[in-house]
Amino acid sequence: MAELGRHVVFRVGTGRYALPLSAVREVAVTPELVTRIPRTGPAVTGVINLRGRVVTVVDLRPLLDLPDPASPPAKVLLLDRGRRDLGLGVSEVEGIEHLDRVVSSATATSGLVRGVAVLGEVEVGMLDADELDARVTALFRGR
Repeated sequence: MAELGRHVVFRVGTGRYALPLSAVREVAVTPELVTRIPRTGPAVTGVINLRGRVVTVVDLRPLLDLPDPASPPAKVLLLDRGRRDLGLGVSEVEGIEHLDRVVSSATATSGLVRGVAVLGEVEVGMLDADELDARVTALFRGR
């Protein structure tokens, strides 16, 4: 078990996940215009112009092995990853919560989910921000 602090809790499909607040710069509504990047996989939604900055947007569903819903992600979580602008497409942001403990979970098989926290009566998958960054970087290798 690990002690935690404040996390951004969000939904991807019907699942709830969290990232440390320190890893998230801001939340934005997904703009209507998302420019697709040629020859990228299904996890790469495309790029958006956010106040003059080009932000690469990645859909978390393929990275978490979740099915595609009928509608695209409604929100974009902008990660604080140094000079690179990276956004994660999510269904909804539920808020900032203080999570006390994370326990290892047998369902945490993707490598992105490092454990599970319980928030009220709901399980929240705790995502590893560094592993997520590594997986997104791997999407663009060989280009």
